[in-house]
Amino acid sequence: MSDWVPEEFAACASRPVVVVTGPTATGKTRLAVALAREFGGEILSVDSRQVYRGMDIGTGKDLSEYSEGGAPVPCHLVDVAEPGAAYDLYRFLKDARKCFCQVVARGSLPVLCGGTPLYLAALLDGYEMAGGPPDPAIRKSLEGKDTRELLEILRREASPELLARTDITQDRRIVRAIEIARSGTAEIPPALTNHIVLAPKYTRMEVRERVRLRLDARLEEGMVEEVRALHEEGGVSWEKLEWFGLEYRYVGRYLAGRLSWQEMHDTLLTQIRQFVKRQDVWFRKLEREGHEIHWIPQGDIPQAIALVREFLAKQEGRELL
Repeated sequence: MSDWVPEEFAACASRPVVVVTGPTATGKTRLAVALAREFGGEILSVDSRQVYRGMDIGTGKDLSEYSEGGAPVPCHLVDVAEPGAAYDLYRFLKDARKCFCQVVARGSLPVLCGGTPLYLAALLDGYEMAGGPPDPAIRKSLEGKDTRELLEILRREASPELLARTDITQDRRIVRAIEIARSGTAEIPPALTNHIVLAPKYTRMEVRERVRLRLDARLEEGMVEEVRALHEEGGVSWEKLEWFGLEYRYVGRYLAGRLSWQEMHDTLLTQIRQFVKRQDVWFRKLEREGHEIHWIPQGDIPQAIALVREFLAKQEGRELL
């Protein structure tokens, strides 16, 4: 995918956006597909693992859901990289912003769907990545400097706008801002502020059970075989699998002979449930930072449709002013 063009994104970033997020195993894809089909939308996946080809079952791509109930719903940012390739936040933001503009240009409604907190927050809040990837030379030159020294450099070299957007409580953020200032391309991407955020809502016990059922279903669907193919045919090492998330980590350990099947299953189940708790913490943080989340009981599609219809009607009213 070609590089993100700042002027293009600035021109379309104010368009209405529907966001479907929430904890794992709560039916985000099902809800997002229903909304996209109802309102003529296209889905942009906000998932750090679904970008990889050959990682379908373990990442929960649920590709069949995009064609259920009618014509297939377009979905983007899925299967755009090989498992061995580097795909980080910088590349995601370039691809996502470019794709967003293309969806808007086609007259479709962008529907962001996924539960990778960093990726979603970066899009919604206009996270600054315009300075390019990390610069090892700059970072080495700043090694050993304390916060006061880094701030002096930042205030001397950064624009007022960049300085205002920098979290100066973290040295790594200050270093990143200095990189951006020195790159000479410190445009600040606009935030996607014209959005509605929806999330399926289940009780804690319901989510625990949904996690168990989903894990068992994925194992029956061939998740072990998928991981084996990644290692044996795709050349993905056991060490690399550790970085691809819980499912690939523990199934990889089972295939490498480090865990029994039962140990793999039980440990994975526990770890996924703990991951859901960490996701809940992030969603509460998102709300505290001013992003209202409409929690949809049981992922009720008619209720979600009614909320989105009301949101879009307000947008039409604004355009008439």
